[in-house]
Amino acid sequence: MEKVENGMFVCVDYKGSLQNGDVFDTSHGRQPLEIKMGAGQLIKGFEKELLGMAVHEKKVFSVEPEQAYGQRDENLTQSFPRSDVPPEMNPRAGMTVGVKTPEGHQIPAQITHVDDEKLTLDLNHPLAGETLTFEIEVKSISSTPTQSPSACGSGCSCSSGCEC
Repeated sequence: MEKVENGMFVCVDYKGSLQNGDVFDTSHGRQPLEIKMGAGQLIKGFEKELLGMAVHEKKVFSVEPEQAYGQRDENLTQSFPRSDVPPEMNPRAGMTVGVKTPEGHQIPAQITHVDDEKLTLDLNHPLAGETLTFEIEVKSISSTPTQSPSACGSGCSCSSGCEC
């Protein structure tokens, strides 16, 4: 029986929830998530739990912040002059905006405070500091990526194990 290894492409159904039970993300109702193991596409704790699993195997596990999105860092909360905000933007507390890093990458930031003089942004990942619980099922394992959705719409090759 084939097992998940680094370098393989894996389709997985998942549900991610917080400790209070709130679901923050799920593949249910969509096609399974396809990832290349070892390519850094997932948080470390999720990828570690996937290693060694087989097709149709299910697992429930928790990932501590250090193996997920890290602890919150209050140094990542920064204020900017309101004059730096484009005039057509109407910022409000709670909004998520894209901020460009010096390297040119775009990262999400949440506006935490707005007044006439300044805007305060929280650059922490929204799940920083959270212990995450996942329910997963491996749908397929392949040495190549899925090229096109199958007839069942799952995005995985049914010949490699999806249940249509």
